[in-house]
Amino acid sequence: MDLKNNVALVTGGASGLGRGTVEYLVSKGAKVAILDINDDKAKEVVDLLGSDNVSYFNTNVMEEESVQNAIDGIKETFGKLNFVINCAGTGYGARILGRKGPHPLDIFKFIIDLNLVGTFNVMRLGAELIDKNEPDAKGERGVIINTASIAGYEGQIGQAAYSASKAGVIGLTLTAARDLARHNIRVCTIAPGIFDTPLMQLAKDENKETLLEATQFPHRFGHVDEYAQLAEHIISNTYLNGETIRLDSAMRMGPK
Repeated sequence: MDLKNNVALVTGGASGLGRGTVEYLVSKGAKVAILDINDDKAKEVVDLLGSDNVSYFNTNVMEEESVQNAIDGIKETFGKLNFVINCAGTGYGARILGRKGPHPLDIFKFIIDLNLVGTFNVMRLGAELIDKNEPDAKGERGVIINTASIAGYEGQIGQAAYSASKAGVIGLTLTAARDLARHNIRVCTIAPGIFDTPLMQLAKDENKETLLEATQFPHRFGHVDEYAQLAEHIISNTYLNGETIRLDSAMRMGPK
């Protein structure tokens, strides 16, 4: 499918990979709806790119009513939805059994709820609006792109919650593609390695260096526009479906 004159929904679009994707999609002629909870950062993006190109919907992706209100707002604002790109998520570091006792169960549930359930929630409600589109010349109605992580394959010590949530997103990919095939909607997942995002900038320098040592070529952090470029390719390549693509400079994470 083409980006130009079509509409994308980006969760977590006010910062990090999401913001980079929003800026890239607009540069290619798409209209974008940001679903986020950070009003100030979202306003920065709207002011930068223009309200004709970007609309913001304060949305808790874990709540059905909140996401449905955003979907309804997208329909009212843009008249349609073609692409869903799920970037919202976060992590938490704790061992299953640490010095202070077992991993907090409520935090484990929260990470699963945000990273996995939130992804599924937006995907299912977004797909309903995408399904209302007339198929394009290639027979497509739309594309959904979810974000996992290489931690979904090689979780490090202390990443139990994050790794489990991202492994769930990976496991969801083929099933979702099969479920939505009859609706002419493709589903793929991007599994990034280490990217230069605000979340990564909070890490300690020694932790950053350890992670960088595991990269091959190029020997650096990923740039957010490289994530966005892959999202664009998934959208444009009609035969790409049901696949999780690692974007990680051939990185394989060690135990810590």
